[in-house]
Amino acid sequence: MSKISLKNLRHSYQAEPGPDSEWALNEMSVDWSDGGAYALLGPSGCGKTTLLNIISGLIEPSVGEVWFGDENVTQLPPDQRNIAQVFQFPVVYDTMSVYDNLAFPLRNRQVPEPDVDKKVREIAAMLDLSETLMTRAAGLTADGKQKISLGRGLVRSDVNVIMFDEPLTVIDPHLKWILRSKLKELHQRIKTTMIYVTHDQTEALTIADQVVVMQAGTVVQIGTPVELFERPKHTFVGHFIGSPGMNVLPCQLDNGRPVYGGQTLEIASPISQRANGARLELGVRPEFVQLADAGIPVRITKVSDAGRFNIVDTQHGDDSIKLLVPTGETLPAGTAHLKFDPTHTQVYADDWMIS
Repeated sequence: MSKISLKNLRHSYQAEPGPDSEWALNEMSVDWSDGGAYALLGPSGCGKTTLLNIISGLIEPSVGEVWFGDENVTQLPPDQRNIAQVFQFPVVYDTMSVYDNLAFPLRNRQVPEPDVDKKVREIAAMLDLSETLMTRAAGLTADGKQKISLGRGLVRSDVNVIMFDEPLTVIDPHLKWILRSKLKELHQRIKTTMIYVTHDQTEALTIADQVVVMQAGTVVQIGTPVELFERPKHTFVGHFIGSPGMNVLPCQLDNGRPVYGGQTLEIASPISQRANGARLELGVRPEFVQLADAGIPVRITKVSDAGRFNIVDTQHGDDSIKLLVPTGETLPAGTAHLKFDPTHTQVYADDWMIS
């Protein structure tokens, strides 16, 4: 196991890249602690897989370095980095049994057979493969084959890092929930550094201790699930994390406090940072918006049943504001007033949080 450090990393698939639009990854420096569980989260095309492949050695970065602990591995091929990688679609040896598929990485490293058997059966039990150990992999469903791929990635305990590139794409929803829990449980037991690539916020927030949120090749925030939810440092994080996403509304500043709808709003602490002509917005999640006797006047336009609560869409001028209201709570007819929780209302300048 090793700490992973990316130093001034940047990458382009162009031979001589020019403007930022020609770079798949913008410059970043990131340190990931030994034994941590991390997720790379973002929409398709944001650079998650490119970054994963740079760490694994499948791609050499255009600029910058990759370090495992005290060793610069930037130019080392994948087979010399001591990693395990699980891809989006199943990679199995169809002619082998499930047992032999799981044993292959260990036998390839001359691990004694009694140790192989113990580890294979341990991983098979975790992934519910015990009953099919002697079955040829060719006869399994896509779910079963992907569980073998997961098992092969997990069976070795001597790796620097285990990397997962959207491995649950072909898994049915119920099994996804089970495997997410299993992966989290296993990581807590073996403490191997784990990097998990996904566009699914539920997967990222369930599996990872720290989530790296990416947009258009840029790391916009690294934080715990709670930090990403309660204090998104970029409006993209507010939109991407949470369902529904954060309300983002145009505002002005008056003595360090946001002004919206003609009203000066209270926040946790006044803004001291200068905006310098930037586009100003306030962000507040629907969970932290409440109906009130007085406040920002709105018109209720839609109510959607989401189980334990209703998603209420309201309109103030040209702005849409969403809030969550417990199921069964009586809503006013037509018009209402809203208030925002001061401790969970942030101000953004050109999409970045200011303080």
